Amino acid sequence: MASLTDALALGRREVRNRLYRAPVLEVAGNGPDAARILTRELAPSAASGVGLVFQGACLVTPTGGRSAPGLSRVHDRAFVQSLRPAVEAVKAHGALLLRQLGHGGLQTMELWHQAYRAAHPDLETLAVSAPPWWFRALAPLLDLSRVRVMRDDELRALAEAFGEAAAHAAEAGYDGVHLAGANGSIFQQCWSPVFNKRTDAFGGDSIEARSTFFRLVVAAIRRRTPPGFLLTTKVPAETEAPFFVRDALRLEDGVAIARVAADAGVDAIAPVRVGVTRDQATARGAFPALAWEDPRWQAGYDAAFGRAKKRVVKAANRAAARLLPFEPSWNAAFCRAVKAEVGVPVLCEGGIRTRAEMDRLLGSGACDMVGMARPFYAEPRLAWRVLHEPDAHLLCESCNNCTIPQVTGATGVCRTPEVLARRGVLAKRGAYGPLDRFSRDDGPEEPKAKP
Repeated sequence: MASLTDALALGRREVRNRLYRAPVLEVAGNGPDAARILTRELAPSAASGVGLVFQGACLVTPTGGRSAPGLSRVHDRAFVQSLRPAVEAVKAHGALLLRQLGHGGLQTMELWHQAYRAAHPDLETLAVSAPPWWFRALAPLLDLSRVRVMRDDELRALAEAFGEAAAHAAEAGYDGVHLAGANGSIFQQCWSPVFNKRTDAFGGDSIEARSTFFRLVVAAIRRRTPPGFLLTTKVPAETEAPFFVRDALRLEDGVAIARVAADAGVDAIAPVRVGVTRDQATARGAFPALAWEDPRWQAGYDAAFGRAKKRVVKAANRAAARLLPFEPSWNAAFCRAVKAEVGVPVLCEGGIRTRAEMDRLLGSGACDMVGMARPFYAEPRLAWRVLHEPDAHLLCESCNNCTIPQVTGATGVCRTPEVLARRGVLAKRGAYGPLDRFSRDDGPEEPKAKP
């Protein structure tokens, strides 16, 4: 079976090894420093040996759809062209670079971020269907007054926007795009019977019927990009939905979605177990007490949630951490089930923290590539250590102190002193390989002024 250092055929391309950097938030935005920020965030992974790098979620529309602060909008050709220095920096080190494309649909910032909502009073929240009852019960924490169900023509136009964004990426030198198919995205909302109650061409009782939007997106991307341009996607199973959500996507539904994606023509699939919102299921682990108590982030939390609601969100985060603790390789069984049903490579991420676990997953045929997200916050150059140390253990403790401050627009970095200290010791002994201008040894930074 495959090993971590084996090359892999991906579509018409070849990846130099089986290790990838999963999508995270780079908080690059659309400012003049976007290319520099992306170079700083992505190039260390490529320079240290990662075979495949995913740039985090980018929005395909000029307005709306933003599910987290700092996401870049890539509808504009000129802006995407300005990112060429970052693209070239990654590819110069031999890695393939794919950009993740997404839209938040119902679960966007104008729904939950108080300051963002106030700054964009005319922005609507676009939903696939009317929110379910339990979602409406959260009304004291959310603003449902501007929720509007998308028309048929709007969904078709949104699918074309994905195609146009992919065309801009291809022209700028990206090797492909990756669809944000899970974690509460518009794709998950279309697939899930929880959020899709439509009776037109975009809805129905089966996975196949609820895949119309996804198929239109794939067709738009293939029509607008050259042969060999890669297209990959996440696929969800809503196995972590709370008990009162009766019609969530089961694991077998997720496998059926993967079959649809493969039949539609994607080049690789990343199966992930999730909840029905952007919740703790996407980042299993401990309650981030350090980040919640840090005085540097309090103003940002107040801006996002309001002072009173901040306490409610914090309590919900604490409860979710108890219900969804860290689980090693939590998507492995889902990946194995998908791999048995599709003929394209399967990518496994989520809770992979040792080289031994990577070797086991690849050697047993559970997947074709292994990836990490948060561990790259703790060790930007972790690939060198993983590829050269058979007994490597990643430093990431899944404490989530890196994630919660991102609601303020803060960059994703490790903020846990003990982890940073251990990284410093490893760096001094040369565990991260030869250092270059893409080497990073960041500590915590001050929060940004605006989301």
